[in-house]
Amino acid sequence: MKGVKEALLGRKGIIAIILICMSALIFWYGSFEFGKYYSKNSRVNATNPINKIKKIVKTKVKPEEKDNVAKGMEVYKLADAKPGFVEPWENQKNSTKKIAYLTIDDGPSINTRKILNILKENNINATFFLIGQNAERYPELVKEEVAEGNSVANHTYSHPLNYKRYTPEEFIGEIEKCDKILKNILGDKYIPKFMRFPGGLYENTPSLKRTMEPYKQAVENDGYRFINWNVLTGDADRYLEPVNYLTSNVKKESYGKNVVVILMHDAAAKTTTVQALPEIIQYLRSQGYTFGVLKK
Repeated sequence: MKGVKEALLGRKGIIAIILICMSALIFWYGSFEFGKYYSKNSRVNATNPINKIKKIVKTKVKPEEKDNVAKGMEVYKLADAKPGFVEPWENQKNSTKKIAYLTIDDGPSINTRKILNILKENNINATFFLIGQNAERYPELVKEEVAEGNSVANHTYSHPLNYKRYTPEEFIGEIEKCDKILKNILGDKYIPKFMRFPGGLYENTPSLKRTMEPYKQAVENDGYRFINWNVLTGDADRYLEPVNYLTSNVKKESYGKNVVVILMHDAAAKTTTVQALPEIIQYLRSQGYTFGVLKK
């Protein structure tokens, strides 16, 4: 009897050893196969979820937009905009973000590089509406504006303010002349068919609106888009406005607005605009605004 028990125990021991060995072999083989699968698929974008995400991010951001994205800038795309008024404050009125678009008219000038330095120090960009004859005078500054991530658009060749001296056709000639100059300097690195009227369009003044209507219609018929503003610095009110006047205007006019397009000027006489710019930027930031740039 004792011998039978010993024999059974011996057989169970051998079976246990065999089962342990088989389990170890199965575990080793499974690990080996999983390792091969993981190694193979980690190198293939199509089956690796992480790489899929990376790929989507890369394809969404075009190379020319990387600088703006890196700066946290909002990019207002104009590529699909129809001829006529462009109004970010209307098109983005349901935005949950507060966005400020700095738009700077009349340059380039001796103040341009100072403005560019302020923008660079604050890691933001602006949109410059250039006068053609000034661009001819300072082509390197025009190139510098774009090289640093800013946008450039049309503000006519000679900035005519007395529209009655021009026929609508002559006014179109002013715009097209500026377009050619900017294209010669920048190639396709400016916003084509996009301009701002000298003095703006007086939509809230009936008599001026009637005066401007033929010019507005001619520009729209020629395929151009155009933009006004909804916040004024007031630097065009008189020859040289004090810094506190400019900053207080921005504070007053931006109050309660989520999307602001701010008008300021880059002309030789506008030295206080340059001085006020850092304070304006800091104020807008303190109010929760993200900065934006207009792009083609």
